[in-house]
Amino acid sequence: MDVVSDAISAVRVGRPSSDRVRVSGRWCARLAPYEGAGFHIVLRGSCWLLPDGGEPVALGAGDAVLLPHGTGHVIADAPADAETVAGAVPFERWALRPRSPENTSHAREVEMLCGKYRLDRSHAHPLLTELPSLVHLPGHDGARPELRAAVGLLAGELDGRLPGASLALPSLLDLLFVYMIRSWAAESTTGAWPAALGDPVAAAALRALHSDPAAPWTIDRLAAEAGVSRPTLARRFTALVGRPPMAYLTWWRLTRAAVLLRDTEAPLAAVARRVGYASPYALSHAFRREFGTTPGRYRSGAVSPSASGS
Repeated sequence: MDVVSDAISAVRVGRPSSDRVRVSGRWCARLAPYEGAGFHIVLRGSCWLLPDGGEPVALGAGDAVLLPHGTGHVIADAPADAETVAGAVPFERWALRPRSPENTSHAREVEMLCGKYRLDRSHAHPLLTELPSLVHLPGHDGARPELRAAVGLLAGELDGRLPGASLALPSLLDLLFVYMIRSWAAESTTGAWPAALGDPVAAAALRALHSDPAAPWTIDRLAAEAGVSRPTLARRFTALVGRPPMAYLTWWRLTRAAVLLRDTEAPLAAVARRVGYASPYALSHAFRREFGTTPGRYRSGAVSPSASGS
């Protein structure tokens, strides 16, 4: 695994959802804040997105926008005043309404892909928490061909409901999520984590830790993997990632343990082995220190902790 894949896997729960929406004339719909991430992709026409507490964003054909923290927002045919926003139709009802002659006889039609991902933020990797409230990926510059390809495939599956669509759709939605985050990381000029992933030393160490978190890592072994001295690794990794290499490894092992407890029925001894702890007792001690509860109570859902390292 790699950092982006692991970061997404740690928070993703359930199945993503999506709708292909066609609308024309005057319209305004609102999505309330939610526990997850959402996206809109404009296939045809243009519209506006008005995030809660943010500035309006004009969207044109080919544009993709990701709201990674579930920010409430309005989408509309034009910039909307406060009164129009207050009267916006809830998106869930608006997206499912039938198209009527009145809808199709007005201005140019707008067609969009809209969707949501359910996320468990108690396991949020700092790569994801660093994402801005809105990531706008314009489509007019001809960049991000893999994102465009995923959009085309997803649109086709939503159109036809072909055999195998129940498997293809969630897989394509997951792929779309990866591509949007990858595009942000590649194009960000200010984020700490894009810088870490672009640094040869920090990136090599992160790849090693995520490829095999259960391995008996030491700072010497990790420095050798990155091809630098111990001081160089410690300095560059800590500056870019925000914590020393061994502290990051401990946090990631415990985060992986929480995900395994949430998503599998593996016994505690097996979970401990898979994340690099010699015994269930050793894992339980570290887990309680990080999450404030025992693995058993965490798994049963008696407590809903939030990782202190996120």
